[in-house]
Amino acid sequence: MSKSALRHLPIMHEPHGPMASARRIAAMVERYIYLIRGSWVRIVELIYWPFLQMLMWGFLQVYLAQTSSLFAQAGGLLIGSVLLWDILFRAQIGFSICFLEEMWARNLGQLFLSPLRSGEFLVALSVMSLIRLFIGLVPVTVLAYFMFDFNLFGFGLALGAFFANLVLTSWSLALFSTGIVMRYGLGAEEFAWSLAFIMLPLCCVYYPVATLPEWLQPLALALPPTHVFEGMRALVLDGVFDGAAMWRSLALNFVFVVAGIGAFRYFLRSTRINGSLLTQGE
Repeated sequence: MSKSALRHLPIMHEPHGPMASARRIAAMVERYIYLIRGSWVRIVELIYWPFLQMLMWGFLQVYLAQTSSLFAQAGGLLIGSVLLWDILFRAQIGFSICFLEEMWARNLGQLFLSPLRSGEFLVALSVMSLIRLFIGLVPVTVLAYFMFDFNLFGFGLALGAFFANLVLTSWSLALFSTGIVMRYGLGAEEFAWSLAFIMLPLCCVYYPVATLPEWLQPLALALPPTHVFEGMRALVLDGVFDGAAMWRSLALNFVFVVAGIGAFRYFLRSTRINGSLLTQGE
């Protein structure tokens, strides 16, 4: 085609505005929903691991309640910790798996060549992390009530504060881990699966901060989930909701999320400069 003919071709403009952005986000969410609906194995996996953990720790708590005065007085302490930790882990892994689906399909480069913006992509991944979380968490929460007489929703409005803070932490971890995988390829995929577990000992999921050595306690208190689990224990053991702890967790989460977004943008820019966006692999 001649240059003169090219000049007369219509120019395709990228659609702008909130509605166009919302349509692109909705299209990505719909894509991931079709992936889940198209495979019963994916649906079973969303429920299987939370259910298995709930059973194991639930039966352990039943045993401890028979032999320990603490657990006899504070029924649900262990199951509550397990379910709250699962909110953090499942939201983080739900975000990461949707991202990895694009890596496994060698589709990430094509997405960024489309009108889809990186921010819209991250919003879609965040929405899907919530959808995947609810698919797995709701049945397990119901089963915990019937099997162990533990009602997660008995936390009342405090559950909303716990949930919001844990999900924000999970997204910040997912932003960092997916950025690493995007930059260094699927050989770094282990970061997406294990990053949350690196924090597990310091988040004081199953024990109070005072259990840690004194030199480790400031590091634990610098992590947002620590304040959530301390708040959960205060609510279960003393019947007191520690609002100040939730605000501290929220403030720390703000720092974590900003750092996560900055890390993702840095790795995305580095990947583009490195020229590896279209050649993702091991």
